[in-house]
Amino acid sequence: MNENLMILPASEPEKIRLIRIPEDFEEHEVFRYVTGLIAKIEEENPGYTWEDILDLLEDRGFEAIEFKLGPSLD
Repeated sequence: MNENLMILPASEPEKIRLIRIPEDFEEHEVFRYVTGLIAKIEEENPGYTWEDILDLLEDRGFEAIEFKLGPSLD
């Protein structure tokens, strides 16, 4: 089974997130869509948390994926 996943990078490694993209999204549109959702949260709630972003993503069919971050390659 081929899954579409997206890494949400962060400057602090422990804040990096991985989400599963709903099947009905085209690869070329999902980056802009997720960026827009994050911007909406930032605008509406300057003290936002990951849980605020996740709630909005989950309402639209995205799913957080647990993962282990491996060692740096550089």
